[in-house]
Amino acid sequence: MRAPKKPLISGQSADVAYQKAILGSVSRTFALTIPLLPPNIEKVVGNTYLLCRIVDTIEDAADLSAQAKQSLSALFLDAVLEKVPVETFVQPCLEALENYSNRDELDLIAHTPTVLRILHTCSNHDQEAVSRCVSIMSEGMSYFHGKQNQTGLQDLAEFEQYCYVVAGVVGELLTTIFSNHSPDFKARIAGHENLAIAFGQALQMTNILKDSPEDKARGVSWKPVNVSQADLLNIAYQKLQDSLDYILLIPKQEQGMRRFCFLAFGLAVMTLSKIANQKQFDNKDEVKLSRSSVMSFYSFTRWAVRSDLLMKSFFYFTSRSLAK
Repeated sequence: MRAPKKPLISGQSADVAYQKAILGSVSRTFALTIPLLPPNIEKVVGNTYLLCRIVDTIEDAADLSAQAKQSLSALFLDAVLEKVPVETFVQPCLEALENYSNRDELDLIAHTPTVLRILHTCSNHDQEAVSRCVSIMSEGMSYFHGKQNQTGLQDLAEFEQYCYVVAGVVGELLTTIFSNHSPDFKARIAGHENLAIAFGQALQMTNILKDSPEDKARGVSWKPVNVSQADLLNIAYQKLQDSLDYILLIPKQEQGMRRFCFLAFGLAVMTLSKIANQKQFDNKDEVKLSRSSVMSFYSFTRWAVRSDLLMKSFFYFTSRSLAK
């Protein structure tokens, strides 16, 4: 009797193949940046991004009530923390999002079991860091679901808190994962952990400013009330300064980690500069970076991360419209 053929792709390999494929479908930017990381870090960071994308998808569902979003977020967190079977989240979520237009994000939710299987192949230290990040993000966004309105957040403190639970906590996660894999980075970042929060917040502030016309159209604002666009750009600029300091603490031999951070950082600097020069825009496409600009900068990062001076020079010259 002829022996049965072995499957072309093992279960674990198929899971990782799905993670890489869906990442390219749900995020153009992170599909570029995450593969720059060393393979062991790439897997856990890509996995975390997809888990966070699921939380974001729930938030982005315009026809769901705040209570429905809070309920689904709580179910999702329980599934991640293995308090309930993952199926108790997937089916109710897909039913609630039956009118949701982004099919790739719905496919991601349907494959939540796949994403969690990959998480459980990561080290215990990395799993703990991911669980902490998803817990803070899920619970924080649940809190802010109830504060959604078209006026905006009540003040700068609340704005910073929102940026923390959505993205600052991701900066903390990256720091933990990088430290788990690079003792040199762990030693250098000690005492400067606040820079990691600023790195995440800077990226989120960029998204808030870029997406504000679309948010306004659906009756939502994540900007603080009574704070001008110029003041928000100035705050973002200060966060970007801290972000560059964060990247410069990554050892030069960790080229993948440096390039991952510098690429995301640079795209944010370029986007915010376009927003500052545009003054007013009615659609995010007006301040969206062209594909040629993104790919040119992608190539530039290959050389820039080898030189602290080159990275500093890029920031100085590109951010001049923000430094006012």
